[in-house]
Order: sequence, then structure tokens, then C-alpha cells
Amino acid sequence: MDHDNDVSEKQGTSAENQNPANNAGGEYQSGSGGRGNGKGSEVSRGVPYSDSDDSRMLVPSSLELGPGAVDRYVISKQIARMQEPRRLTPDDMDERRIIYPESSNRKLVNHFRNLRTKLLEKSGGNNFTLVVSGARSGAGASFVSLNLAAAFAFDQAKTALIIDCNLREPALHSTLDIIPEYGLTDFLDDPDFDISRILYPTGIPRLRLIPAGSRRETPSEFFTSFRMKQFLQAIRRRYPDRFIVLDTAPITESPDARILTELCDYAMLVVPHGGMTVGGVEQAALAFNSEKFLGAVING
Repeated sequence: MDHDNDVSEKQGTSAENQNPANNAGGEYQSGSGGRGNGKGSEVSRGVPYSDSDDSRMLVPSSLELGPGAVDRYVISKQIARMQEPRRLTPDDMDERRIIYPESSNRKLVNHFRNLRTKLLEKSGGNNFTLVVSGARSGAGASFVSLNLAAAFAFDQAKTALIIDCNLREPALHSTLDIIPEYGLTDFLDDPDFDISRILYPTGIPRLRLIPAGSRRETPSEFFTSFRMKQFLQAIRRRYPDRFIVLDTAPITESPDARILTELCDYAMLVVPHGGMTVGGVEQAALAFNSEKFLGAVING
């Protein structure tokens, strides 16, 4: 699989500005967009665009919802109305090495489409939470996480959410040219924190980002909290058409990926091509819960 080793560190330029969408049936307000900081005054404060389900999500009550509690027809209509306050142009996507349906890099697009298909077969077509972790630093876990989430968002009847759980070296907001004010740790820290304040449009249709957050010390304490468990269960159950990818620190350098795997459905390892010994890869793979570990992706 192709990979630009510097993609997680590239700031790039802001997405091309489009006309602001109206308020009818939207999801989140981005503000100005355009060639600036990519944030906008409203999205930095997490002001919801409308009274969407995301902005009203209360974690405890969401746990009461069963798998048949959501009308899929209604959800499909909500997805169709999701507003994209800013859009990354094809040039923006190419610069950041992010796949999109019309990309000329068909080899890369097909790699991620095939990976998406295998994951859907494994899950029986149901949505899931997936931990993606590198076998070592620089393996390209963020690159794989983001493109896999983008591949799920290709389907106009599906949405995807990528969560930056690499609290030590968060990179996704930089890759997407977003300057977040709040993120995951802020939500976990405050029981009254509204989830709409940490959901950011990425510039990619139907794909949202939850950045790492402002507090990044003792990350394992955040991930072992009961609120984190509630949060992951709730976002999966409440949105049956949303696929959730967690980008984590390398499994060999932090316990975070192992901790999060226990809370999620599946885990996947990203291995740099030619960058590790067989023994090193085996050691990294064995760090996961074997019942949830799906395998490794060779990236390079």
C-alpha cells in the first residue's frame, strides 16, 4: 500500500471555500471555511448547526437503545441532509494522500475499498468500532485510519467517524487542516460536555473527526474510564450506519491500543513495509486480544 511517510505531519493548505449551507437539516456549523485556519468561529466552539441527533446525544440514555430502535429510512434521510460546511478539493485530497471516489490513484483507492469489503464481511455488514495501531512509530497508522474511514464514507448511505486517540502525538487535525478547540479528552473530563462540541466536519462528505482534545497527560486513565466505555458503546448503538475508526499510538510504545481494543469490536495492526523483523511484527500482534485482532496491513 502506498504511503507518504510525512502525511501525518503535513499542514497543507485550507480547503477551498464553498457557499455556506442553509440551516435546514444540517449537522454542524463550520464557520467561514476558506483559506484560513480551516476552523471557523462556530466549529471551534462546537456550536451545532441544528438539533441533529449528534448534538442531543446523551451517553447513558443511548445505551438503552437496542439494535432495532432506529428507523433506517429516517437515518438515510438524515445522512442525505448532512451539511459539509467546507469541502476538500481533489487537489487538497491528493496533497494529503486521502482517497476519494474520483481519484486517479486507482491502486490506492482499490486497496482501501478491498480492505473495507473484508471488514464488512467480517462484521456481517454491521457497523463496528475498530482500533488501528502501528507496529512501531512511523508505521503509518494515521494514514491507514483516515483512508479507511474515507472509504467507508464513499457509500452515500453510510457515515464514518474517526477518533484521534493518539494523545501523545495527535496528527489527524493537522492533516485535515482543522484547529480544534475541544476534543475527546474534554468530553471525557466533563459529564455535561455536549458531544456536538467535539465533532468536526473534515471536508470529506459524511466523515467526521473527533480530535484528541486539550488534555493529553495520563492518556491511559482516560481510556480506562467508565465514561469512555459508555461513549464507544453509545456512538455505535445510536448510529447503526456509522463506522468508527480509532487511530491510536503504536502498540509497542503505549498500552493505549491494547486498552481500547478491549472496548472495541476489532483491532488491526499497521506494519511498515521492510521496516521490521518478523519477530518484531509477531510481538506487536501478540499484544492485542487475539479474539479481536483481525490481522496486519503492510504499508509502504
